Amino acid sequence: MNHNRPPQFLKLVISLECVLLAAFLILLTPVGDAVSDSAAASGQAAENSGEQEDKKDFIKWVDFQVTKEAMQQAFRYDVDTCQSDIHLNWIELLAYLGARYGGDFSRYKAADMKALADRILGGEKMEDITADMKYYSYYLEAYGAVLGGMVGEFQVEIPAAEAPEFALKDDGRNSQEQKDAKEGSKSSTEEKTQDGQTEEDKTDNGNVWVTKYGLKAFSPIAKNYPYNDYDDFGAARSYGFKRQHLGHDMMGQVGTPVIAVESGYVEAIGWNQYGGWRLGIRSFDGKRYYYYAHLRKNYPYHKSLQEGSVVQAGDVIGYLGRTGYSRTENTNNIDEPHLHFGIQLIFDESQKEGNNEIWIDCYELVKFLAVNRGETIKKQETKEYYRMYQMIDPAIPGGPVEQRIPAGEEE
Repeated sequence: MNHNRPPQFLKLVISLECVLLAAFLILLTPVGDAVSDSAAASGQAAENSGEQEDKKDFIKWVDFQVTKEAMQQAFRYDVDTCQSDIHLNWIELLAYLGARYGGDFSRYKAADMKALADRILGGEKMEDITADMKYYSYYLEAYGAVLGGMVGEFQVEIPAAEAPEFALKDDGRNSQEQKDAKEGSKSSTEEKTQDGQTEEDKTDNGNVWVTKYGLKAFSPIAKNYPYNDYDDFGAARSYGFKRQHLGHDMMGQVGTPVIAVESGYVEAIGWNQYGGWRLGIRSFDGKRYYYYAHLRKNYPYHKSLQEGSVVQAGDVIGYLGRTGYSRTENTNNIDEPHLHFGIQLIFDESQKEGNNEIWIDCYELVKFLAVNRGETIKKQETKEYYRMYQMIDPAIPGGPVEQRIPAGEEE
């Protein structure tokens, strides 16, 4: 700039630059369209404000600390009252204690649940009891997301010569009919349904179909196969990057049959560099994503499975191994064979992948499910395993599915 120019000249130049800049901005702005779009956007936002609020109003975090003992007690109350005028709901019982304890079940006392059950059986309504509990609805939804598909009515095949195996040992509150069944009475081949009727239907293989109300979820490890575990949720992991362990490791033998915990459909199948050969199974209500990882090299899955397959609780879905920690498929890079079992909760699809995922500590839940381990049988020709006893889960859309070994091919 020439500092010898007069001030009037500089003012004129600045004024001309301002005029030109304003004109340039006007040319770039489609005034009619901008106003129209703005008005439309404002109207649309006002119209959908309630919908947007609903979409954002979902649970963002769950810390599941319910103990095996609490689940057992609540479950027994639920099953023992399933045919009574007042049917206790095990999730509601646990949600009440969750709200009372602030989710901290290290404070759990069986007497607290008994006192609640006595109040309800005495005629009080749960909505009245929990009216002043600020977080009861949160725990009801959160615990319902974890446990919602695990208890209910179902049909199952059992040996005619054996009484039904009940999910929990006798704690002094089993019904007389259940005790008679264990002693081998007529009720060993009959189980009362919720409405008090009985159903008995002998199959070709001599087994009997019975209708039951109770635990229809299974342990992820098949019956008669040993495993070791401890609560390792949140432990440090370093492969790829430093992170927390968001599942539960169950140490066992390579080839151990892995069982579907709950009925659902295969949402993911194939290789993942962290989980190796892995399966992701989504519950039918969409709230639970079960993750089974580090499956066996060369033969990780049951041959019947592919993406979209429907599986029933108790089906053999794969085999324990030590694959993973490699970008190269079918690589054994895990030192100790184990099943990585995880449960992800999904309250909104935006939580399925990314930074908003909710994985829960399922150690206590696995201990609870250990009372219901699926028995398997092997096909001699292919060494493929199948479930020993069939089941019909009403939760499956479109009717039952079977996983039965071909006749005459058992080992």
